[in-house]
Amino acid sequence: QVQLVESGGGLVQAGGSLRLSCAASERTFSRNTMGWFRQTPGKERQFVATINWAGGSIYYADSVKGRFTISRDSAKNTVTLNMNSLKPEDTAVYYCAASTKYYNARVSDQYDFWGQGTQVTGSS
Repeated sequence: QVQLVESGGGLVQAGGSLRLSCAASERTFSRNTMGWFRQTPGKERQFVATINWAGGSIYYADSVKGRFTISRDSAKNTVTLNMNSLKPEDTAVYYCAASTKYYNARVSDQYDFWGQGTQVTGSS
């Protein structure tokens, strides 16, 4: 079973940057599609970005395209989300997830394993 641990959340002023990291415990991480989602109270978990196992297929939600960048380091079993030009509406708990079955996965149901989440707060 894959265990995922996020880090790097925090409070940042609008226009600022943050880097989120997700460390995976399982050596088979390199064969999983990885994704980032976010959630605010009372709302469904929202897709942010995904990267396939080879790193050659990357997708972003329209709301973060051009501002966020997802990448992975299979040698270190980590996936990173660089967030620039943060806006107050980016405020949410961000979750890292792993999909063992889908090459491109932009729906939460396509993911098998989830981290505990890390809070990102963009202040105006």
